[in-house]
Amino acid sequence: MAANPTPQPWPVLAFEDMKDTLTTVQLWAQIIGKIRLVKTPWINHSWHVTLYVYARGLTTGSIPYDGGNFQLDMDFIAHELIITASTGYERRLKLYPRTVADFYKELFEKLDEMGIKVAIYAKPNELDPAIPFALDEVHKTYDARQMNLYWQALVRINGVFTKFRAEFTGKCSPVHLFWGAFDLVVTRFSGREAPLHLGGAPNMPLRVMQEAYSHEVSSAGFWGGSEAFPHPAFYSYCYPTPADFGEQVIEPPEAFYSNEMGEFFLLYENVQRAGDPEDMLLQFLRSTYIAAAKTGNWDDKLCCDLTGFEK
Repeated sequence: MAANPTPQPWPVLAFEDMKDTLTTVQLWAQIIGKIRLVKTPWINHSWHVTLYVYARGLTTGSIPYDGGNFQLDMDFIAHELIITASTGYERRLKLYPRTVADFYKELFEKLDEMGIKVAIYAKPNELDPAIPFALDEVHKTYDARQMNLYWQALVRINGVFTKFRAEFTGKCSPVHLFWGAFDLVVTRFSGREAPLHLGGAPNMPLRVMQEAYSHEVSSAGFWGGSEAFPHPAFYSYCYPTPADFGEQVIEPPEAFYSNEMGEFFLLYENVQRAGDPEDMLLQFLRSTYIAAAKTGNWDDKLCCDLTGFEK
């Protein structure tokens, strides 16, 4: 049977339905990301630690190792973690309601079977409390349907973020997922150095935060929400933050500025329900960047017009 090429609607996401699954998967992703971290040369702003959206879930991409490479893929269709290596070896772990400790133990057993020796800092970052992975019997929820829906949303968002990224000629990050806060992010840079960052994320070394924000940024992302803010949402902020950044008029009208957070927000549900979700999200990304560039005196030549190139 031929595959149906018809674009599917953006999925409905409900924080209460997916929150426990996202917490567990975030912790699994931290373990995977830390493996990439210790096996990959440092890339500025911690770009070497991130995960990427791929056709079946989230992936580390290729990780260099002993003259070859290996890769870890979280498959949210078949619901398994796949470890593949350039040696031809492969191992699989099932994703199901299981503790972080159980996942951690089996993953490192599989890596050992493949001859891949890895030692990580085996506690979470940017989370409080930071229960050591080997001892975490608390987090064990995995709703396959909810995780698949969340990944489907990431696929659509990744496409819009990639289009937005292509409009910038200056230094710009990949579209990637940081497992610390479990958010999908794309970041633009003005090219100028920034004031020394004061840090503030729980269980995160200050030197890492300061290197991440060593230069002026305009950053946008998607985040699944929290108990304090129980809504999947898009955000956009800049560092340093000009005093009049939050006073700028942005699109769409549903977007708003949080003085507490110092960021603009647009709820995912507004985008999901829109007649043209991609256009609404692009409005938000473009207008919040303009707000950052205008108030921060960025070079207006950093954006480019690619009209006609797509043909």
